[in-house]
Parts: sequence; structure tokens; C-alpha cells
Amino acid sequence: MKFGVSTFLTDEGLRPDELAVALEERGFDSLFVSEHTHYPVAAPPPPDTDLPQRDYLRSLDPFIALSAAAMVTDRLTLGTGITLVVQRDPLTLAKEVATLDYLSGGRLQLGVGAGWLREEMVNHGTNPKTRMALMRERVLAMKQIWTQEQAEFHGEYVSFDPVYSWPKPTQRPHVPVLVGGNGPTVFNRVLEYGDGWAPNLPSTPEDLVADVAELRRRGDDQGRSYIPVTLIGADQRGFRGTERLNAIAPLNKHELATLAEGGIDHCLFFRNAALSSAEALRYLDDLVELTEEFRGGADYAPAAS
Repeated sequence: MKFGVSTFLTDEGLRPDELAVALEERGFDSLFVSEHTHYPVAAPPPPDTDLPQRDYLRSLDPFIALSAAAMVTDRLTLGTGITLVVQRDPLTLAKEVATLDYLSGGRLQLGVGAGWLREEMVNHGTNPKTRMALMRERVLAMKQIWTQEQAEFHGEYVSFDPVYSWPKPTQRPHVPVLVGGNGPTVFNRVLEYGDGWAPNLPSTPEDLVADVAELRRRGDDQGRSYIPVTLIGADQRGFRGTERLNAIAPLNKHELATLAEGGIDHCLFFRNAALSSAEALRYLDDLVELTEEFRGGADYAPAAS
């Protein structure tokens, strides 16, 4: 498996360039960054918490943060985990993604999702009831922009006449799109417009392995090529659909072996943004020891669109 870190980056603690260098020096494969543009005061707290966490309140823009990381690293995969597509204009987002892929030398992966914070969506003009349909059209529209000299798209929620938009992504045919989330309908989204799946960890690693096998079986039935899986939050377990089952707990080596043998390609550990710089570096050192015997894995690229 490949290993990396998924985190909110904030204006407190390690800067994105500092964290990226620390990861690359320790042999990690990736840095994925989460996002929230804001946290509405009247909104409820995240699941299983009493107050919004500081990482929700102070998160940096992921694309600007990852640009800083790209400038100080050579091989680290840079990803979003996840981009809230329903809160971003697709023409602008397509440009940001292509630009960062160019600046990083083709190292970007785009995790996409619709999010859960309804009040945040509403402030962006998004109807929470139609967010999945909106996300679908925005991703499909961006793929047109990335792959066509003159791109156009006409859907129910996204519509534009032919446009020019450069740069195109360095990766061909485009940046890999990893569809985030768990639940009964996520496989449909992965199979229609995803290049990979980026789930959270269900109650056990065995549950995830079973889900991956089912996704790939369905992909085989539809003639899809190999579907890579990037686990987001390997030390956060408890998602089954939209219901959190267990408290957060770290994985042990036996559980990592289960994931590796079960076909999970890329494992991202969650770095708490509230950790001090020294605490964060100690945490990375602990992860090196935990993951050393499982390291390795092939790169992957999206299928032709």
C-alpha cells in the first residue's frame, strides 16, 4: 500500500510547506487536504462533538495550500480529501485543478464530495436536496473542460456554450477524480464519473474489504478497468452509510495487513490540525514505524474519458 496523511491545514501549527517536507523526508507518498470555506454560527457541530473544531473554523484553502506544498517537494502526491464541488464554480475549479496539476508536475488527485454541512451549502447558493445531481454535472463538465479544446456542457444544473480553457492538466486524460463517501449509492457515482473511490473506514477493515470487492465486481460487470481505492482517515473508524458507529481508534498492524491483502491501494491517516508542530512530527514518526512493512504500491491513472 501507499501511505499518506489527510488533514485540515490551518493558520495554526505546521504550515503546508513544512508538513509536505516532513512527509516526503519520512518516505510518505501523499498529502491530502480537506476544506470548509466557513462555518455558519447557527449550524450544528460536526458529528460526535459539542463545538465546531478549530480545524473547521480556520482551514486554509486547499488549492493554495497544496501549491505551497508542491513548490517544496518532488514526488509527493497532492490531493484534496475532499473538495466540496457543490460549493465551487466548475469553470473556476477546473482552472484551479489544471493549474495545480501543471505546477506540481502532474502530482494532483482530486477527491470530490458534496459535503454534509447544509447551512454551508445554502450560503453558497446550493440546494442540499439536489447536491448529488449538482456534483455529478459539475464533475462531468470539468472533464469536458480538461479534455476538449472547445468544451461545452448542457445539463439541468450546469450549462455553458463552447469555451476555451487552458492549461489542460499535465496528467492525461485528466487529473484522477476520487469519489468520496460511503453509503448505498456511492458505487453508482464512482462507476459513472469517478476514477477511484475514497471512502471513510466503516466499523471494521473487513467491512471495507467486502465493500471494495463488491465495487470491483460491479466494475468488472460494466467493463471498467481496475478501480483504485484510497482510504481517507485510516485511524478514524465508524462510518457505515451516514451513521457513525464507533469512536475514533487507531489501526494496528493486523488491521493494516487486512487492508493491504484486501486490495486497498492507498491509506491516509488523519492528522489532527490541533497538534503542535512537535506533536505532529512525533505522530508522523509513529506512523513510519507502524506502516514500514506494508509500504509500496503502484501509481494509477484515470481511464480515458
